[in-house]
Amino acid sequence: MTQSVQPFGVRIRGTGSCVPERRLTNEDLSKLVDTNDEWIVQRTGIHERRVCDLSTEGTFTMARDALKNALDAAEMKGSDLDLIIVGTVTAEMTCPSVAARVGAALGAVPAAAFDLSAACCGFVYSINLAQALIQSGQFRSIGVVGAECMSSIVDYSDRTVSILFGDAAGAAILTRDPDPRIGCMYSTMGSDGSGWSSLYIPRRLQEVPVSDIDNPIALGHLRMNGKEVFRFAVTKFRDVIEDAMHKTGLTPESVGQVICHQSNIRIIESAREKLGLPHEKVYINIDRFGNSSAGSVGLCLDQLWRAGKIEKERPFVMVAFGGGLTWASGVWRV
Repeated sequence: MTQSVQPFGVRIRGTGSCVPERRLTNEDLSKLVDTNDEWIVQRTGIHERRVCDLSTEGTFTMARDALKNALDAAEMKGSDLDLIIVGTVTAEMTCPSVAARVGAALGAVPAAAFDLSAACCGFVYSINLAQALIQSGQFRSIGVVGAECMSSIVDYSDRTVSILFGDAAGAAILTRDPDPRIGCMYSTMGSDGSGWSSLYIPRRLQEVPVSDIDNPIALGHLRMNGKEVFRFAVTKFRDVIEDAMHKTGLTPESVGQVICHQSNIRIIESAREKLGLPHEKVYINIDRFGNSSAGSVGLCLDQLWRAGKIEKERPFVMVAFGGGLTWASGVWRV
């Protein structure tokens, strides 16, 4: 006896985000390291970024508030969730997970909960996994969060890293839908661990490769080979977007929005120009929020969603790359 599996759609019921109030401007950074506003803007497109007050704020508080905002937008309660996934590399503790603490804070017990580590791809990896779990029929409603307190792992005595990163969280509520046409049309995730030392957070000296042994950045803080990451990203970013559009038949005219991880304005603009995408279809907020790693795509999604720029008539694309080295995309129809 065989039993057919009913295909399910996956609906984004609501989105939310959270950023700290404190702004760290380029002028503020110029007082900490040898840099200036013109140098930073020319190379990154960033004017300011948000940073936590680490005495009261962090990955947990931002993830909690972003998911609460998404639940409110979806007109749901924490108890309606079956699962919470938090994409992050800046969890305050490895045990318990940020997701479990968020679930307890929002009344989501006994929902399953776990953190996912994929660096800047954390939100896209998490939402791709969540939609697959719902489509499988195992879950009905999942809260997905990308959250990073990058200020907790940035060495502010080093200008190559400190100028880039900010703190933020973005969230989405996914629910099962009877219409199988709703949801993710195509997704991909990949990695190349051979490039791990281009972007990493060593905790112990024995984790530092010989080639990086003289790096002055303190242990426990993010280290980055900017040239290697840029070389990888500028090609991979374009290739991943191109692949997603090709596999779904989308064109620059038919796509709604391309939501890129806010890594560097030069990387985003290079991909946009080579793919022939108009400015209004590639959202930019890196100038105000910096690179918030796993928080960036979810933050962009929430800002676009609330501004009414996610259209039912036009699918949108999410794309990211990050440490690992990792990359991911997802094409969604709402």
